[in-house]
Amino acid sequence: MITRNLADFGPMGNAHGVDARNIYDTDDAVLTVITLKPGQSLKRHITPVDVAFYVLEGKGTVEIGEEKQEVGKDTLIESPKDIMHCWYNTSGEDLRFLVLKAPKPNRKTVFVGS
Repeated sequence: MITRNLADFGPMGNAHGVDARNIYDTDDAVLTVITLKPGQSLKRHITPVDVAFYVLEGKGTVEIGEEKQEVGKDTLIESPKDIMHCWYNTSGEDLRFLVLKAPKPNRKTVFVGS
């Protein structure tokens, strides 16, 4: 058995400039915990693999393709590969969610716009 505690992982550098921590990283999948402070957002981007998001705490807006929806704790969101997606924390509290990429991407993420 392998156990991991989020507190044991420091934030990793990333193009979004947010608190992101890879807590699981194998050839098969990557699991990242992202925390967006109030007013923070990710950059719009396209990932070359399917992505599943699970909201751990808080609420915010997720944008996938042409759709935008406010989501909150205990919500699972699926994002197909090769479609633009983005997250926005428009609330007054932290938004924390899991990002599961499977399989692990073998191509780089593409950023869209500014």
